[in-house]
Amino acid sequence: MRPHVELIDEKDLIWHPAEFRHATGSAEQRNLSYDEEDGSASLKVRFTSDWSRPAGVHTAETEWYVLSGRVRLGEQELGAEGYWTAPPGVWTPALEVQAGTEILLFRERGGWEFEPAAGNGESVRPDQELIVLDTASMPWIDVKDGSPMRFDLGGTPVPGLYIKLLHRDPETGFYTRLIKAKPGWREVPLAHHPCSEEAYCLDGGFEYNFGTMWPGTYFWRPAFIRHGDFTADAEKGCTWIIRSDADLVDWYTEDATVTMSGNATNWGPEFPDTLPPKFIEPVRSASIGAWANPSRQ
Repeated sequence: MRPHVELIDEKDLIWHPAEFRHATGSAEQRNLSYDEEDGSASLKVRFTSDWSRPAGVHTAETEWYVLSGRVRLGEQELGAEGYWTAPPGVWTPALEVQAGTEILLFRERGGWEFEPAAGNGESVRPDQELIVLDTASMPWIDVKDGSPMRFDLGGTPVPGLYIKLLHRDPETGFYTRLIKAKPGWREVPLAHHPCSEEAYCLDGGFEYNFGTMWPGTYFWRPAFIRHGDFTADAEKGCTWIIRSDADLVDWYTEDATVTMSGNATNWGPEFPDTLPPKFIEPVRSASIGAWANPSRQ
């Protein structure tokens, strides 16, 4: 199982050689989250040269979301906000990627294994198929028009939230969506879900109980972790890509409190050595430096 990751800025992660088989060219990846048991992973990938790979079949359910640059999948060309997904065993056309392109790559229930295979689109799993989308041309759908996302305790849709559904497995409910919140959108109750949830912030940001999301921040959250009191950025709102391993059900908790009380024993005004500036400011990483607000990106 993946560890709980909340909250991390991808800039604080190091680049590793990208996990691609049978490819020509070079790429590197940042591991946003990684399941060391089965190889499932969520990765930020940067292509450091022109790159290509022949057609074939993945072991894992594989998804690409293009952040910038150009990707050619068979006869289809994708730019920023392009998306494709291939379930395990589904034949995938040849890939060509322009140097400098950056993507989010998601693998589920499998590692990086990939076998070249000739074909013309047939699948060894006829119940599933390759999906290719230009998400920039898709309309935003208001949650009131059928999304299971964000309802209040009475079952009424919370205004100000929109989705683009990219993929949903009809058997498991596993889905990938783009979510957009209007500036200042807020949801107060704490929520938890009987399924995992992960998200990568694409634009804007929001405040919530784990901190502040801004572009490039990420979380992977297992089931039953309470989170919430969301407030979207007052000027930009927030746009993020979100995935869950089942249909998302919000279980809300109102009037939640966390109380900490006690008496200091070896710190405070009576112990001058424990007061600032005696302590060095914590750092977020050796490369980024001291932890600060998003303007330090």
